Amino acid sequence: MAEFRKVNTLRWAALVTASVYLNTACAPAISPQVMDSVVSVLPDWPDRRARGNGVRAKSPEGTAVAVLPGGYLATNVHVIRNAEKVRIRFEDGRIIPVEVVGRDRPTDIALMKAPIELPVPESGVAPGIGDKVCAIGNQFGLGLSVSCGVISAVARTGTGFNTIEDFIQTDAAVNPGGSGGALIDDHSRLVGLVSAIFTKESDANVGVNFASSMRLVRRVVTDLRDHGRVLRGNPGLTTGKLSAERLQRGGGAVVIQIDRGSGAFKTGLQAGDIITAVGERRVRNSADFTAEVHMYRPGEIVEITFTHAEKQSKISFQLPP
Repeated sequence: MAEFRKVNTLRWAALVTASVYLNTACAPAISPQVMDSVVSVLPDWPDRRARGNGVRAKSPEGTAVAVLPGGYLATNVHVIRNAEKVRIRFEDGRIIPVEVVGRDRPTDIALMKAPIELPVPESGVAPGIGDKVCAIGNQFGLGLSVSCGVISAVARTGTGFNTIEDFIQTDAAVNPGGSGGALIDDHSRLVGLVSAIFTKESDANVGVNFASSMRLVRRVVTDLRDHGRVLRGNPGLTTGKLSAERLQRGGGAVVIQIDRGSGAFKTGLQAGDIITAVGERRVRNSADFTAEVHMYRPGEIVEITFTHAEKQSKISFQLPP
């Protein structure tokens, strides 16, 4: 028995060593410009109560990444919350204050502005399952570090983190402090904003981590920069879950209610119809519908594919301003 344990321990050590070697060998090189675009975030929350000795408790740290020229940095709302002031820390030790431009709670994306210019990494194409990626973040407040893995899933919605979600799932290690960090592809292009860790028992990484897609990030930060808030048009309809019986024939979102006078109402869409796509995006559930509709700005045309009495049709309507 002792010999069996010894042999298996050696085999396990060899497997772990090989795994670490392969992961390191396959990890893409990170450009210095991308590393310079990521900073640690130091928020000062007003609700951090003083300790017994009267010393104010330290607010947890987070991460941010430059997303627009002019010193604009994206992070998560849950990183800065309602901070009285926010500072950022560079890897050379400099610490400077930043302005909070806006917070979009439905997506958990916030925009800040630094008084200096930062390099903005190039945005990559939407990644596919199995693509190599790396997460850059201020894990546990220790300073920036890099962890690499692959894309596990794309277009994740309905995880329960945010009202509006368009997540990229990755097994690249992410721990507390990494929120707001950069998810980059193997060409050092920005493909996502690290946002959430999926775990039940602790906040530590278990290999199921989420980053908001750059499509969603760009949609939000552009409005925050230009308007201080995200402008959204009401589609004029409410959707819900399909019945278990209907799900046997495929996914979608059932129309529950349509507002009279809305663009959707004028197209003839009815309660009970099943939405299967918005534009080119397949709709598997109600969360998919919500995510895709909110990618459109007021005044833009939304195309919906739906089924009525098992017959497929398409309609288009304009989101109201």
